[in-house]
Amino acid sequence: MTHVVILGAGRVGGAMARDLAQDFKVTVVDRSEAALSRLREEGLATRVADLSGPADVRGAVADADLVVGAVPGFMGFATARAVLEAGRPLVDISFFDEDCFELDALAKGQNLTAIVDCGIAPGCGNLILGDASRQWDRITRFECLVGGLPVVRTWPYEYKAGFSPIDVIEEYTRPARYVEAGQVVTLPALSEPELLDFEGLGTLESFNTDGLRSLIRTFPQVPDMKEKTLRYPGHIEKMRVFRESGFFGKGKIRVAGTEISPLDLTTALLFPMWSMQEGDEDFTVMRVTVEGEQGGRRVRKELSLLDRYDRTTKITSMARTTGYTCTAAVRLVAQGGYTRPGISPPELVGQQPGAWDFIRADLARRGVVFTEK
Repeated sequence: MTHVVILGAGRVGGAMARDLAQDFKVTVVDRSEAALSRLREEGLATRVADLSGPADVRGAVADADLVVGAVPGFMGFATARAVLEAGRPLVDISFFDEDCFELDALAKGQNLTAIVDCGIAPGCGNLILGDASRQWDRITRFECLVGGLPVVRTWPYEYKAGFSPIDVIEEYTRPARYVEAGQVVTLPALSEPELLDFEGLGTLESFNTDGLRSLIRTFPQVPDMKEKTLRYPGHIEKMRVFRESGFFGKGKIRVAGTEISPLDLTTALLFPMWSMQEGDEDFTVMRVTVEGEQGGRRVRKELSLLDRYDRTTKITSMARTTGYTCTAAVRLVAQGGYTRPGISPPELVGQQPGAWDFIRADLARRGVVFTEK
């Protein structure tokens, strides 16, 4: 049986472990004994290891047939490199800041398939774009609107983090790139707010984040591309105040004789309020629009998703939508449905005939359903 090693036992890593254990031998690796103990109680194999060093990572994946990367973003690039150095194929959701293609030669040199950014967003939107591009003559516009939010809106933030909170703050500080009229435009994150209505939810606000990532390189022929994040109205202003006041700064400042980074203080205060507690319910909303030309006709495709917390399994919607996209890609690779050597962001996977159909069907079997028009 194929042995899948999952690096990271967080909320999403745990959901992926439970899902993949239906079809594969699974081992979950993390430094947190508390996180691993919950999975061990459910009969999953676990291994305690500090994944902060490349030697630790290589040791953790030594007996793996395939590796899933689910560590926080700031660890993601180094972890992915160590996995490839160990000669193991990879499907990754760590959403690291570095250029993934810096690892392309390493992966190709060992004939390894490595799919990165394989979650809900980036992830599904990229797959949809890649799938459309192989069928249409030309893509003229791509837009992805996506957000994960708590069902219960609690003052003051009306937000809970469905994934690593430190990666959420990166969305608010990292400059946002999008493509307009064929030119790459860079604006601050949280810019260009819009109020948008979604059926069954009401009004949400959208803002620029750096969600296009690899698409800027892989689809330079598309003249207009944008991704925006969704939150409850009012969230943008709060985060802009934090950012502009310096609370997200990483440099050290001296306070009462002690050096501390503002970000460390902010996270210590915010994260307990943003942490999802047992029984907290959330939802994920997504709307992907692709426009283009096919056979001389203008064409437009819109795929929408509204996924909710699973009360039976107690798995959050963000863990479901992010994790099950990744596990579907694992099944695709394990079954030989995608074998391209090198680094593959999801849009390249989507260009493989049948790949998006496979992943979409796998998601649907788990109740994550996209509607199309």
